[in-house]
Amino acid sequence: MEIRYSADIVRYKTMTNSELRDAFVVDTLFAPDSVPLTYSDIDRGVIGSAVPVSKALTIPTHKDLASDYFAQRREVGIINIGGTGAIEVDGTTHAMGNLDSLYVGRGSKGIKFSSEDGSSPAKFYFVSYPAHMRYETQHITKAQANIVKLGASETSNKRTIFQAIHPDIVKTCQIVMGFTMLESGNVWNTFPPHTHKRRSEFYMYFDLLDDDARVFHFMGEADNMKPMILKSGEVALSPIWSMHCGAGTSAYTFIWSMGGENQVFDDMDHISQDDIA
Repeated sequence: MEIRYSADIVRYKTMTNSELRDAFVVDTLFAPDSVPLTYSDIDRGVIGSAVPVSKALTIPTHKDLASDYFAQRREVGIINIGGTGAIEVDGTTHAMGNLDSLYVGRGSKGIKFSSEDGSSPAKFYFVSYPAHMRYETQHITKAQANIVKLGASETSNKRTIFQAIHPDIVKTCQIVMGFTMLESGNVWNTFPPHTHKRRSEFYMYFDLLDDDARVFHFMGEADNMKPMILKSGEVALSPIWSMHCGAGTSAYTFIWSMGGENQVFDDMDHISQDDIA
């Protein structure tokens, strides 16, 4: 498990592109038959993936978690971005189609990932936060998510938000998680940008047009925005002081996950376009 220490708002002002990536980008996910983990000091979030090709996979614990098993004091949100698979949690199997989600409650000892077909494997992306109590594990299909349509083709931001692990659907301690799909020909998300000091957010971009496509994820302050250039399958870590928005060289989908002191999706501090230098 990699330990990732982020930069504060003062150090951010002088950081180079490579220093920004070292602090705020996770680019080690989705290796076959492995479960890479990154522990961020931003709200103690853990980011990981599991791509079971030739064998089933489990989430390992780590000495820095000081726990007997991974979810002993944690909850986990999981979304499958690949082929059909399954997740077994303490003996109960949950079939996972493409873009299905699973909330796993604190105290779940066994979390096992598998693919229906190793030649077209499931690709599980997960985020975990500390949990103060246990809520029941719950499977949410793509069709069961709350759907919110925003934007327009005229402004290049026509998109659909799928709120999957959300207070209206499942009880959690702090995690809120879902995904946003941009329609073909649309490239902007979350502009004008915003912050939410009550919680942090992680963004995992995927389903870009091809291997050469990129997303420009903007972070920082209104008068000092900086882009980080991400490939499909990479994650941008967004601390509470940073605004965020993105634009791609093609349409894309991204998974957003939040942890903090509230779960109100619309709790945002908006930044006026006139204030962006």
